[in-house]
Amino acid sequence: MLRFFIFFLFISFSSSSVLFAFCGFFVAKADASLYNSASRVVLVRDENRTVVSMMNDYKGELKDFALVVPVPVVLTRKQINVGESGVFDHLDAFTAPRLVEYHDSDPCYRLYENEDGVVKQESVKESSSETPKSPKGLGVKVEASYTVGEYDIKILSAKYSNGLETWLRQNGYRIPEGASKALQPYIRQKMKFFVAKVNLKEQLKTGLQFLRPLQFAYESEKFLLPIRLGMINAKGEQELLVYVLTKKGRVETTNYRTVKLPSDVEVPEFVIQEFKDFYRDMFTRQVKKENYRVVFTEYFWDMGWCDPCAANPLSQQELKSLGVFWLNEQENKGFGGSNVKVTRLHLRYNNKTFPEDLMFQETSDTANFQGRYIVRHPWKGSPNACSEARLYFDNLYTLREGRAQNLSMLTGWDINEIRKKMNLGEKPISKKKWYERIWE
Repeated sequence: MLRFFIFFLFISFSSSSVLFAFCGFFVAKADASLYNSASRVVLVRDENRTVVSMMNDYKGELKDFALVVPVPVVLTRKQINVGESGVFDHLDAFTAPRLVEYHDSDPCYRLYENEDGVVKQESVKESSSETPKSPKGLGVKVEASYTVGEYDIKILSAKYSNGLETWLRQNGYRIPEGASKALQPYIRQKMKFFVAKVNLKEQLKTGLQFLRPLQFAYESEKFLLPIRLGMINAKGEQELLVYVLTKKGRVETTNYRTVKLPSDVEVPEFVIQEFKDFYRDMFTRQVKKENYRVVFTEYFWDMGWCDPCAANPLSQQELKSLGVFWLNEQENKGFGGSNVKVTRLHLRYNNKTFPEDLMFQETSDTANFQGRYIVRHPWKGSPNACSEARLYFDNLYTLREGRAQNLSMLTGWDINEIRKKMNLGEKPISKKKWYERIWE
């Protein structure tokens, strides 16, 4: 008996590293490991062709694992694959929100430079309240069966939601209460069901202590990601990260508002040591501000480069393993490719705030975006070095106070605690001449 049933859900916090970037130093990132239970899905989309990769962080008994995903067509064996989790981690690291640091330059030296010029349910009665016993009577048809890697996979079609629920129960899937109601809209759309569970013998052969991501490809005009089934047995809010790889532009949801997270904001220096707490609290505050009804864009960039880099761009081989089918090996050597864009979307939701599946569209927007937060280290010189140095130190308190306010506004952290951590103290008395302060 399967004691644990996962309809769709499938997360990581990895260590920080220091990489050099063209404009500043990358010092930390907020990758998927930041969240205790997040699902990660990669979508590759061009025209009507879609490749879906689902990363599973399931930690229970393998014999209890099961996955059910609505799909638009009956999948053949060649449309299903088992991927590599390492590529997921790499993509997550590449697109993660990041912290960068800069060092204020010598104000006297700056003077010298200046002189040179320089994303509905209906109520339909099922045919019978009695539970039929045979698959045919249940209205369920096993369209195909495969063993792929460590997974036993079936593609099902169904006429009745209560019939499908019964079939799943009769075949050892422990369905959460309410499954029939959640399955109903997909049956009405004539969608099929991708059902997977672990083949313990095959899994043993892999020698792995975890389950590898499942992948499948299909053609359909529908550009969507089903999320409703995953909420049947969900407790509390769900965390979902969606990485979308496309040819041209940024991807957004059409049935929910998509907004960009606050970015390029200066924060106090101590955030370097507390970046994970900062990002977790900042994201939570933004989600609550939007009443859990928004999809956030955390990153959009060309896969060929980055600035600053939280990780190197994915190689062509890695992109191909995720299902990027349009790569031209003659044109793209080594890392990434300019004809591959990546959009990272992040949402926290429940069945009330996201009652529909996620519907997407690729936009014409090609403007790069990244969740980036900035730390500036003050110049260590003397106020007496030059007149600009004195002005620099006169303005420094105001700049640091502004960073404290930014941090409090983004996270909701107590402003006085922030000032204390910054050793901000009282505003120093200005050393400007009396006439220099008249028209400030």
